[in-house]
Amino acid sequence: MLPKALTTSLLLISLLFLNAPTDCASAPPKGGNWPSFRGPNASGVADQQNLPVTFDGDSLRNVLWKQEIPGLAHSSPIVWGDQLFVTSAISGESGVSFKSGLYGSGDASPDHSPQQWKVYCLNKKTGDLVWEVVATEGIPKDKRHIKATYANSTPVTDGRYVVAFFGSQGVYAFDLAGEPLWQRDLGRLNVGAYDAPSYEWGSASSPIIFEDTVILQCDTQADDFVIALDLQDGHTVWKSTRDEFPSWGTPTIFSGEGGVELVTNGANFIRGYNPRTGA
Repeated sequence: MLPKALTTSLLLISLLFLNAPTDCASAPPKGGNWPSFRGPNASGVADQQNLPVTFDGDSLRNVLWKQEIPGLAHSSPIVWGDQLFVTSAISGESGVSFKSGLYGSGDASPDHSPQQWKVYCLNKKTGDLVWEVVATEGIPKDKRHIKATYANSTPVTDGRYVVAFFGSQGVYAFDLAGEPLWQRDLGRLNVGAYDAPSYEWGSASSPIIFEDTVILQCDTQADDFVIALDLQDGHTVWKSTRDEFPSWGTPTIFSGEGGVELVTNGANFIRGYNPRTGA
C-alpha cells in the first residue's frame, strides 16, 4: 500500500533487502546502476535484488528510507553508484494535483501557473538530499493532461552526464555534482489527442543515451522528429523528420546480428534507425 500523499507530492521509497529468495542465479545490473527509463537495455529487469514481498509506506514496514520531494512528477528515479536522480515540477499554486484512476476524460489540468522544473540528487543508501538544481522556471508553454504532471519524462545518465527532458521547456544536462553544462530548446512540442488538435496533454517520452549522444523522440500535433544531441555540448548530431500522430513512446536501442538499431514506437509505425546517423 502506498501513501495517499503520492497524489500531492512525490515520495521516493528504498526497500530493505528482506523476505526474498537469495539463491537467484542471475547477476544484478553492473554496479547496481539503473541509468534510464526501465533500466539497463529498457528491460525493466534487475535480478538478484532480494526485495521484500510486501512493504508499506505509511508504517515504513520493509522501508529503508522515505524522502518527500516537492511538486508533481510521473518521472521515474534513476541510479548511478550511490546517487539517485529524479525530477519534479513545482507549481506556483498550492494544493495542485493530478487526477488518478480509470476514466475517459481528456481534459487538460487547470494548473497553468508558473512552475519550477527541478532535478534532485539523493544518496541511494540514506535518502539524504545531496543537491538540487532548478533547470528552468516560468509559465508552461503548453498544458498538461489532468492525469499527468509537468515532469513526466524520466532523466538519463551514463555516469558522466545527467540529462533531463521537460518537453516544450527544453533539454538540460548536468554533471554528477549538479553543475549545469548545457541546455537546448527544441521548440514547442504540442502533444495531445490525434483527433483533437486543441487538446494539450504534455510530453512524456524519455531521453536515452547512446555512445556520446542523447536521443529524443518527439511526435507532436505538427512537426515530428527523432533527434540526437551531443552529450558534451548539446549540439545537433542528426535529426530525422517523420510523419506521425502525437505519441509518448520512448526510443530503445537494440543490438542484434544485423548490428545496432534505434527502435521507435509511434502511433502509425514502428521504425528502425541507424543510431549514429539517423538514417
